[in-house]
Amino acid sequence: MILNKIIKHFGLQTQSISDVADSHSSTVYKVLLTNGETVYIKIPFNILKFHREIKAYSILEGRIAVPRLLDVWEGDDETIGALLLSELEGQPLKPKLSTLLAYETGVYHASMHAIQPPQGMDLTNIDNEFPNWTAFLDRMFYGFAEDTKKVIDPFLYEAAIQKYVEMKNDLPAPDGPSFIHMDFRPANILVKDERVMGAIDFESVRFGATEMDFSKIHRDFLSLDPSLYQAYQDGYRSIRPLIDLDQVLIFYRFTDAFNSIGWCQRRGIDQNRDFYEQNLGILKEELNVYK
Repeated sequence: MILNKIIKHFGLQTQSISDVADSHSSTVYKVLLTNGETVYIKIPFNILKFHREIKAYSILEGRIAVPRLLDVWEGDDETIGALLLSELEGQPLKPKLSTLLAYETGVYHASMHAIQPPQGMDLTNIDNEFPNWTAFLDRMFYGFAEDTKKVIDPFLYEAAIQKYVEMKNDLPAPDGPSFIHMDFRPANILVKDERVMGAIDFESVRFGATEMDFSKIHRDFLSLDPSLYQAYQDGYRSIRPLIDLDQVLIFYRFTDAFNSIGWCQRRGIDQNRDFYEQNLGILKEELNVYK
């Protein structure tokens, strides 16, 4: 079994092992060691995500709160490889009405966005997409379009393509280059006692424009109450200037839903049915289509 091989390579003495829920891409295990310590084993979805996350930890360490990368296994003919990570104290952010947590989330997110491409560092596995941001948006959108087309109504698909072209032309100048998480949502934000303890899951990160990084946290947390949205913005602005979110969120909420539908098709609609239905609903809402 692959997991046993990884445990042996890392030299772990285990009490128990359990799957980590809500890991949409990679396979993650929570491991309780015989000495009482908890660590995590992460098996990335592909080799690019494997190397990208390793590079991300080298950039983020000492800058913002993240797990420590304890060890790396480069894999073999059967497995891409695995990361051994320390436990980051706390529980995933719950969608409850806490303005203090919203403020803290804004502070943390802005601290991440304040990180720019380090001078002299090889960024082979974490691309700086900012200089060609419009081309990156096109590559993301049209890259998922063929998958999305297979699982939505043709009328909805054509309306989405048209809306993308129209809205992209009205976007303001991008804000960056900044370190962007690309999956900054409550499940990846750990909190304890009304404090943000840090974030996890850096396999999709880029250097790019900050505005792409707000749609998921807004969808799953900030949109629940105006006071959360305001507190988050106040926290963010305590660290760095904030773009006009109301101007860009509509575009990025729409494209995120469209791309996520394509992602579900790639990874399997049946396994990701709830996520697919959620994003289909958002897409219809953004396009004012309810058929």
